[in-house]
Amino acid sequence: MSDVQNILLPEGSIEKKTITLNVGPTHPATHGVFQNIMEMDGERVMSAESTVGYIHRAFEKLAERRPLYQITPITDRLNYCSSPINNIGWHLTCEKLLGIQTPKRVDYLRVILMELARIADHLICNSIVGVDTGAFSGFVYLMEYRELIYEIYEEICGSRLTTNIGRIGGFERNFTPVAWQKLKKFIAEYPKALKEFENLFTRNRIFMDRTIGCGPISAERALNYGFTGPNLRAAGVDYDVRVHSPYSSYEDFDFIVPVGTTGDTYDRYLVRNVEMWQSLSIIEQAVQKIENIKGADAEVYHANVPEYYLPAKQDVYSSMEALIWHFKIIMGEIEMPKGELYHSVEGANGELGYYFISDGGRTPYRLHFRRPCFIYYQAYEELIKGSMLSDAIVVMSSLNLIAGELDA
Repeated sequence: MSDVQNILLPEGSIEKKTITLNVGPTHPATHGVFQNIMEMDGERVMSAESTVGYIHRAFEKLAERRPLYQITPITDRLNYCSSPINNIGWHLTCEKLLGIQTPKRVDYLRVILMELARIADHLICNSIVGVDTGAFSGFVYLMEYRELIYEIYEEICGSRLTTNIGRIGGFERNFTPVAWQKLKKFIAEYPKALKEFENLFTRNRIFMDRTIGCGPISAERALNYGFTGPNLRAAGVDYDVRVHSPYSSYEDFDFIVPVGTTGDTYDRYLVRNVEMWQSLSIIEQAVQKIENIKGADAEVYHANVPEYYLPAKQDVYSSMEALIWHFKIIMGEIEMPKGELYHSVEGANGELGYYFISDGGRTPYRLHFRRPCFIYYQAYEELIKGSMLSDAIVVMSSLNLIAGELDA
Protein backbone atom coordinates (compact mmCIF):
# COMPACT_ATOMS: atom_id res chain seq x y z
CA MET A 1 0.00 0.00 0.00
CA SER A 2 1.42 3.38 -0.90
CA ASP A 3 0.15 6.93 -1.16
CA VAL A 4 1.86 9.70 -3.15
CA GLN A 5 1.85 13.02 -1.30
CA ASN A 6 2.55 16.32 -3.04
CA ILE A 7 4.62 18.73 -1.01
CA LEU A 8 4.45 22.27 -2.41
CA LEU A 9 7.70 24.13 -1.87
CA PRO A 10 8.11 27.93 -2.05
CA GLU A 11 7.08 29.58 -5.34
CA GLY A 12 9.56 28.91 -8.10
CA SER A 13 10.78 25.68 -6.50
CA ILE A 14 10.43 22.27 -8.08
CA GLU A 15 7.50 20.20 -6.79
CA LYS A 16 8.68 17.26 -4.70
CA LYS A 17 6.84 14.00 -4.11
CA THR A 18 7.15 11.56 -1.22
CA ILE A 19 5.58 8.16 -0.88
CA THR A 20 4.02 6.66 2.24
CA LEU A 21 5.08 3.03 2.34
CA ASN A 22 3.89 0.29 4.68
CA VAL A 23 6.75 -2.08 5.53
CA GLY A 24 5.03 -4.98 7.26
CA PRO A 25 3.31 -6.37 9.19
CA THR A 26 3.16 -9.28 6.72
CA HIS A 27 6.21 -8.62 4.57
CA PRO A 28 8.84 -11.38 5.03
CA ALA A 29 11.69 -8.82 5.11
CA THR A 30 10.51 -7.64 8.53
CA HIS A 31 11.12 -11.07 10.10
CA GLY A 32 7.94 -10.84 12.14
CA VAL A 33 4.72 -8.94 12.61
CA PHE A 34 6.22 -5.44 12.62
CA GLN A 35 4.55 -2.51 10.91
CA ASN A 36 6.51 0.57 9.93
CA ILE A 37 4.80 3.41 8.11
CA MET A 38 7.61 5.13 6.24
CA GLU A 39 7.65 8.39 4.35
CA MET A 40 9.98 7.76 1.42
CA ASP A 41 11.80 10.17 -0.86
CA GLY A 42 12.59 7.67 -3.57
CA GLU A 43 14.62 4.99 -1.78
CA ARG A 44 15.48 7.19 1.19
CA VAL A 45 13.58 7.03 4.50
CA MET A 46 12.50 10.55 5.51
CA SER A 47 10.57 9.45 8.60
CA ALA A 48 9.02 6.33 10.04
CA GLU A 49 6.33 5.41 12.52
CA SER A 50 6.61 2.00 14.18
CA THR A 51 3.58 0.09 15.41
CA VAL A 52 3.40 -2.57 18.10
CA GLY A 53 0.47 -4.73 19.08
CA TYR A 54 0.13 -7.21 16.22
CA ILE A 55 1.07 -10.11 18.49
CA HIS A 56 -0.62 -9.13 21.76
CA ARG A 57 -0.96 -12.24 23.97
CA ALA A 58 -1.61 -10.58 27.38
CA PHE A 59 1.04 -12.76 29.02
CA GLU A 60 1.42 -10.58 32.09
CA LYS A 61 -2.31 -10.71 32.78
CA LEU A 62 -2.41 -14.48 32.14
CA ALA A 63 0.39 -14.95 34.66
CA GLU A 64 -1.70 -13.34 37.41
CA ARG A 65 -4.13 -16.26 37.17
CA ARG A 66 -1.60 -19.11 37.05
CA PRO A 67 0.50 -20.91 39.66
CA LEU A 68 4.25 -20.61 39.22
CA TYR A 69 4.80 -23.74 37.12
CA GLN A 70 2.14 -22.81 34.60
CA ILE A 71 3.90 -19.50 33.95
CA THR A 72 7.07 -21.21 32.65
CA PRO A 73 5.58 -22.02 29.19
CA ILE A 74 4.57 -18.36 28.85
CA THR A 75 8.14 -17.14 29.27
CA ASP A 76 9.63 -19.19 26.44
CA ARG A 77 7.23 -17.57 23.99
CA LEU A 78 8.81 -14.15 24.48
CA ASN A 79 12.17 -14.61 22.73
CA TYR A 80 11.60 -18.01 21.20
CA CYS A 81 15.09 -18.02 19.64
CA SER A 82 16.63 -18.54 23.09
CA SER A 83 13.81 -20.04 25.16
CA PRO A 84 15.91 -21.75 27.89
CA ILE A 85 17.24 -18.38 29.10
CA ASN A 86 13.67 -17.16 29.57
CA ASN A 87 12.67 -20.34 31.42
CA ILE A 88 15.71 -20.41 33.70
CA GLY A 89 15.44 -16.66 34.36
CA TRP A 90 11.88 -17.20 35.58
CA HIS A 91 12.91 -20.12 37.79
CA LEU A 92 15.71 -18.03 39.30
CA THR A 93 13.18 -15.29 40.05
CA CYS A 94 10.89 -17.77 41.80
CA GLU A 95 13.83 -19.22 43.77
CA LYS A 96 14.79 -15.73 44.89
CA LEU A 97 11.29 -15.19 46.30
CA LEU A 98 11.06 -18.67 47.83
CA GLY A 99 14.57 -18.62 49.30
CA ILE A 100 15.76 -21.72 47.43
CA GLN A 101 19.51 -22.36 47.15
CA THR A 102 20.43 -24.60 44.23
CA PRO A 103 23.45 -26.97 44.20
CA LYS A 104 26.51 -25.97 42.18
CA ARG A 105 25.94 -28.76 39.67
CA VAL A 106 22.47 -27.38 38.92
CA ASP A 107 23.97 -23.93 38.39
CA TYR A 108 26.55 -25.27 35.95
CA LEU A 109 23.96 -27.30 34.02
CA ARG A 110 21.88 -24.15 33.70
CA VAL A 111 24.88 -22.17 32.49
CA ILE A 112 25.48 -24.75 29.74
CA LEU A 113 21.89 -24.43 28.52
CA MET A 114 21.82 -20.64 28.71
CA GLU A 115 25.05 -20.31 26.74
CA LEU A 116 23.83 -22.80 24.14
CA ALA A 117 20.71 -20.64 23.82
CA ARG A 118 22.85 -17.52 23.45
CA ILE A 119 24.81 -19.13 20.62
CA ALA A 120 21.60 -20.30 18.92
CA ASP A 121 20.19 -16.78 19.13
CA HIS A 122 23.34 -15.00 17.93
CA LEU A 123 23.96 -17.35 15.02
CA ILE A 124 20.43 -16.72 13.76
CA CYS A 125 20.85 -12.95 14.09
CA ASN A 126 24.24 -12.70 12.38
CA SER A 127 23.44 -15.17 9.62
CA ILE A 128 20.20 -13.30 8.83
CA VAL A 129 22.14 -10.02 8.68
CA GLY A 130 24.22 -11.79 6.04
CA VAL A 131 21.11 -12.87 4.13
CA ASP A 132 19.72 -9.33 4.21
CA THR A 133 22.96 -7.98 2.74
CA GLY A 134 22.74 -10.49 -0.10
CA ALA A 135 24.88 -13.39 1.16
CA PHE A 136 23.09 -16.68 1.83
CA SER A 137 26.08 -19.00 2.32
CA GLY A 138 26.83 -18.04 5.92
CA PHE A 139 23.25 -18.84 6.91
CA VAL A 140 23.64 -22.36 5.50
CA TYR A 141 26.96 -22.84 7.34
CA LEU A 142 25.48 -22.08 10.75
CA MET A 143 21.90 -23.35 10.71
CA GLU A 144 23.06 -26.97 10.83
CA TYR A 145 24.48 -26.26 14.27
CA ARG A 146 21.34 -24.57 15.50
CA GLU A 147 19.64 -27.87 14.74
CA LEU A 148 22.26 -29.69 16.81
CA ILE A 149 21.55 -27.33 19.72
CA TYR A 150 17.85 -28.06 19.34
CA GLU A 151 18.61 -31.79 19.43
CA ILE A 152 20.37 -31.23 22.76
CA TYR A 153 17.28 -29.42 24.08
CA GLU A 154 15.09 -32.26 22.82
CA GLU A 155 17.20 -34.87 24.56
CA ILE A 156 17.02 -32.96 27.86
CA CYS A 157 13.36 -31.93 27.94
CA GLY A 158 11.59 -33.29 24.85
CA SER A 159 11.09 -29.89 23.17
CA ARG A 160 13.07 -27.91 20.63
CA LEU A 161 11.81 -24.34 20.16
CA THR A 162 9.52 -23.45 23.08
CA THR A 163 11.32 -25.61 25.56
CA ASN A 164 9.56 -25.29 28.94
CA ILE A 165 12.89 -26.56 30.24
CA GLY A 166 13.80 -27.11 33.88
CA ARG A 167 11.93 -26.73 37.14
CA ILE A 168 11.95 -24.44 40.15
CA GLY A 169 14.95 -25.83 42.01
CA GLY A 170 16.66 -27.48 39.05
CA PHE A 171 15.76 -29.87 36.24
CA GLU A 172 13.05 -32.49 35.82
CA ARG A 173 15.68 -35.12 34.97
CA ASN A 174 19.42 -35.52 34.76
CA PHE A 175 21.26 -35.00 31.47
CA THR A 176 21.38 -38.32 29.63
CA PRO A 177 24.57 -39.81 28.12
CA VAL A 178 23.16 -38.96 24.69
CA ALA A 179 22.77 -35.31 25.71
CA TRP A 180 26.42 -35.18 26.84
CA GLN A 181 27.48 -36.89 23.61
CA LYS A 182 25.64 -34.34 21.46
CA LEU A 183 26.98 -31.47 23.56
CA LYS A 184 30.58 -32.60 23.16
CA LYS A 185 30.01 -33.06 19.43
CA PHE A 186 28.77 -29.46 19.22
CA ILE A 187 31.75 -28.14 21.20
CA ALA A 188 34.14 -30.00 18.89
CA GLU A 189 32.55 -29.08 15.55
CA TYR A 190 31.01 -25.61 15.91
CA PRO A 191 34.29 -23.62 16.14
CA LYS A 192 35.26 -24.67 12.60
CA ALA A 193 31.89 -23.57 11.19
CA LEU A 194 32.00 -20.29 13.10
CA LYS A 195 35.50 -19.59 11.80
CA GLU A 196 34.35 -20.26 8.23
CA PHE A 197 31.41 -17.91 8.81
CA GLU A 198 33.75 -15.17 10.01
CA ASN A 199 36.01 -15.71 7.00
CA LEU A 200 33.03 -15.17 4.73
CA PHE A 201 31.87 -11.92 6.32
CA THR A 202 34.15 -10.12 8.73
CA ARG A 203 36.61 -8.71 6.16
CA ASN A 204 34.29 -9.02 3.17
CA ARG A 205 34.31 -5.64 1.42
CA ILE A 206 30.69 -5.83 0.24
CA PHE A 207 29.45 -6.83 3.71
CA MET A 208 31.52 -4.10 5.35
CA ASP A 209 30.22 -1.45 2.94
CA ARG A 210 26.65 -2.50 3.70
CA THR A 211 27.03 -2.55 7.50
CA ILE A 212 29.69 -0.02 8.58
CA GLY A 213 27.94 3.25 9.42
CA CYS A 214 24.53 1.61 9.01
CA GLY A 215 22.10 2.37 11.84
CA PRO A 216 24.61 3.75 14.37
CA ILE A 217 23.68 4.85 17.87
CA SER A 218 25.82 6.64 20.44
CA ALA A 219 26.38 5.28 23.95
CA GLU A 220 24.45 8.23 25.40
CA ARG A 221 21.41 7.69 23.19
CA ALA A 222 21.51 3.92 23.76
CA LEU A 223 21.49 4.47 27.53
CA ASN A 224 18.70 7.03 27.25
CA TYR A 225 16.55 4.51 25.41
CA GLY A 226 17.37 1.76 27.92
CA PHE A 227 19.45 -0.44 25.63
CA THR A 228 21.16 -3.46 27.15
CA GLY A 229 22.90 -6.58 25.84
CA PRO A 230 24.86 -6.73 22.56
CA ASN A 231 23.19 -3.61 21.17
CA LEU A 232 24.39 -1.52 24.13
CA ARG A 233 27.84 -3.09 24.24
CA ALA A 234 28.26 -2.40 20.51
CA ALA A 235 27.75 1.29 21.34
CA GLY A 236 30.69 1.18 23.77
CA VAL A 237 29.06 0.52 27.15
CA ASP A 238 30.56 -2.37 29.13
CA TYR A 239 27.44 -3.76 30.84
CA ASP A 240 26.63 -7.45 31.17
CA VAL A 241 24.26 -8.77 33.85
CA ARG A 242 26.37 -11.94 34.17
CA VAL A 243 29.27 -9.79 35.40
CA HIS A 244 27.57 -6.92 37.21
CA SER A 245 24.92 -9.00 39.03
CA PRO A 246 26.07 -12.63 38.79
CA TYR A 247 23.52 -15.42 39.03
CA SER A 248 23.68 -19.20 38.64
CA SER A 249 27.37 -19.14 39.71
CA TYR A 250 28.53 -17.07 36.71
CA GLU A 251 31.14 -15.62 39.04
CA ASP A 252 32.95 -18.96 38.79
CA PHE A 253 33.69 -18.49 35.08
CA ASP A 254 36.33 -16.57 33.16
CA PHE A 255 35.12 -14.80 30.02
CA ILE A 256 35.51 -11.55 28.12
CA VAL A 257 32.70 -9.06 27.54
CA PRO A 258 33.24 -7.61 24.02
CA VAL A 259 32.58 -3.90 23.57
CA GLY A 260 32.27 -1.93 20.32
CA THR A 261 32.69 1.77 19.56
CA THR A 262 30.22 3.07 16.98
CA GLY A 263 27.03 1.14 17.75
CA ASP A 264 26.42 0.47 14.06
CA THR A 265 25.34 -2.75 12.36
CA TYR A 266 28.92 -3.91 11.84
CA ASP A 267 29.79 -3.47 15.53
CA ARG A 268 26.64 -5.33 16.56
CA TYR A 269 27.69 -8.15 14.24
CA LEU A 270 31.22 -8.24 15.68
CA VAL A 271 30.04 -8.19 19.30
CA ARG A 272 27.70 -11.14 18.74
CA ASN A 273 30.43 -13.11 16.96
CA VAL A 274 32.86 -12.64 19.85
CA GLU A 275 30.12 -13.55 22.33
CA MET A 276 29.61 -16.87 20.56
CA TRP A 277 33.30 -17.68 21.07
CA GLN A 278 33.02 -16.67 24.72
CA SER A 279 29.91 -18.81 25.18
CA LEU A 280 31.79 -21.81 23.80
CA SER A 281 34.54 -21.14 26.36
CA ILE A 282 32.00 -20.88 29.19
CA ILE A 283 30.35 -24.17 28.15
CA GLU A 284 33.73 -25.94 28.12
CA GLN A 285 34.51 -24.56 31.59
CA ALA A 286 31.10 -25.69 32.89
CA VAL A 287 31.58 -29.21 31.53
CA GLN A 288 34.97 -29.39 33.23
CA LYS A 289 33.56 -28.13 36.54
CA ILE A 290 30.77 -30.72 36.42
CA GLU A 291 33.26 -33.50 35.72
CA ASN A 292 35.26 -32.38 38.78
CA ILE A 293 32.27 -32.83 41.11
CA LYS A 294 32.63 -36.18 42.89
CA GLY A 295 30.66 -38.32 45.29
CA ALA A 296 26.94 -38.02 45.92
CA ASP A 297 26.81 -34.52 44.41
CA ALA A 298 27.95 -35.83 41.01
CA GLU A 299 24.40 -36.84 40.02
CA VAL A 300 22.43 -34.03 41.71
CA TYR A 301 20.13 -32.16 39.33
CA HIS A 302 17.68 -30.38 41.66
CA ALA A 303 17.47 -28.81 45.10
CA ASN A 304 15.78 -30.63 47.97
CA VAL A 305 12.56 -28.59 48.08
CA PRO A 306 9.63 -31.06 47.84
CA GLU A 307 7.03 -28.33 48.39
CA TYR A 308 8.02 -26.66 45.10
CA TYR A 309 9.83 -29.31 43.06
CA LEU A 310 7.64 -31.78 41.17
CA PRO A 311 8.39 -35.38 42.21
CA ALA A 312 9.45 -37.97 39.66
CA LYS A 313 6.54 -39.52 37.79
CA GLN A 314 7.38 -43.07 38.90
CA ASP A 315 7.24 -41.86 42.54
CA VAL A 316 3.83 -40.29 41.94
CA TYR A 317 2.55 -43.70 40.83
CA SER A 318 4.00 -45.54 43.82
CA SER A 319 4.23 -43.12 46.77
CA MET A 320 1.28 -41.44 48.49
CA GLU A 321 3.48 -38.58 49.75
CA ALA A 322 4.79 -37.89 46.23
CA LEU A 323 1.23 -37.99 44.86
CA ILE A 324 0.11 -35.41 47.44
CA TRP A 325 3.01 -33.05 46.66
CA HIS A 326 2.38 -33.46 42.94
CA PHE A 327 -1.29 -32.58 43.35
CA LYS A 328 -0.62 -29.57 45.58
CA ILE A 329 2.04 -28.14 43.23
CA ILE A 330 0.11 -28.69 40.01
CA MET A 331 -3.14 -27.30 41.41
CA GLY A 332 -1.34 -24.30 42.86
CA GLU A 333 -2.41 -25.02 46.41
CA ILE A 334 0.91 -23.99 47.98
CA GLU A 335 0.86 -20.32 48.90
CA MET A 336 3.92 -18.17 48.26
CA PRO A 337 5.58 -15.87 50.80
CA LYS A 338 4.74 -12.19 50.46
CA GLY A 339 7.36 -10.11 48.71
CA GLU A 340 8.33 -7.73 45.94
CA LEU A 341 11.43 -8.30 43.86
CA TYR A 342 13.12 -7.77 40.52
CA HIS A 343 15.47 -10.34 39.05
CA SER A 344 17.21 -10.15 35.70
CA VAL A 345 19.41 -12.36 33.56
CA GLU A 346 21.59 -11.61 30.54
CA GLY A 347 19.29 -12.75 27.77
CA ALA A 348 20.64 -13.22 24.27
CA ASN A 349 19.06 -9.89 23.32
CA GLY A 350 19.84 -8.02 26.53
CA GLU A 351 18.66 -7.71 30.10
CA LEU A 352 15.59 -9.91 30.55
CA GLY A 353 13.93 -9.01 33.84
CA TYR A 354 11.00 -10.18 35.94
CA TYR A 355 9.29 -7.78 38.34
CA PHE A 356 7.32 -9.97 40.72
CA ILE A 357 4.89 -8.91 43.45
CA SER A 358 3.44 -11.61 45.71
CA ASP A 359 0.62 -10.94 48.17
CA GLY A 360 1.04 -14.38 49.72
CA GLY A 361 -1.51 -16.09 47.49
CA ARG A 362 -1.20 -18.97 45.04
CA THR A 363 -0.53 -16.82 41.98
CA PRO A 364 1.47 -13.60 41.43
CA TYR A 365 -0.33 -10.41 42.42
CA ARG A 366 1.60 -8.67 39.64
CA LEU A 367 4.21 -9.86 37.17
CA HIS A 368 5.95 -7.66 34.63
CA PHE A 369 8.40 -8.85 31.99
CA ARG A 370 11.23 -6.52 30.99
CA ARG A 371 11.57 -7.40 27.31
CA PRO A 372 14.68 -5.90 25.68
CA CYS A 373 13.25 -5.95 22.13
CA PHE A 374 10.34 -3.74 23.18
CA ILE A 375 12.92 -1.08 24.10
CA TYR A 376 15.03 -1.46 20.95
CA TYR A 377 12.04 -1.11 18.66
CA GLN A 378 11.29 2.35 20.06
CA ALA A 379 14.68 3.53 18.74
CA TYR A 380 14.17 2.03 15.29
CA GLU A 381 12.76 5.20 13.71
CA GLU A 382 15.78 7.23 14.87
CA LEU A 383 18.26 4.61 13.62
CA ILE A 384 16.88 4.44 10.07
CA LYS A 385 15.97 8.08 9.46
CA GLY A 386 17.85 9.30 6.40
CA SER A 387 18.99 5.83 5.38
CA MET A 388 18.08 3.77 2.32
CA LEU A 389 15.15 1.35 2.49
CA SER A 390 17.48 -1.63 2.04
CA ASP A 391 19.53 -0.41 5.02
CA ALA A 392 16.39 -0.18 7.16
CA ILE A 393 15.88 -3.94 6.79
CA VAL A 394 19.51 -4.66 7.72
CA VAL A 395 19.23 -2.45 10.82
CA MET A 396 16.12 -4.32 11.94
CA SER A 397 17.98 -7.63 11.59
CA SER A 398 21.05 -6.36 13.45
CA LEU A 399 18.93 -5.24 16.42
CA ASN A 400 17.64 -8.82 16.49
CA LEU A 401 14.07 -7.73 17.04
CA ILE A 402 11.88 -10.65 18.11
CA ALA A 403 8.16 -9.95 17.75
CA GLY A 404 7.28 -12.14 20.73
CA GLU A 405 8.93 -9.63 23.07
CA LEU A 406 7.14 -6.56 21.76
CA ASP A 407 3.75 -6.83 23.39
CA ALA A 408 3.47 -9.18 26.33
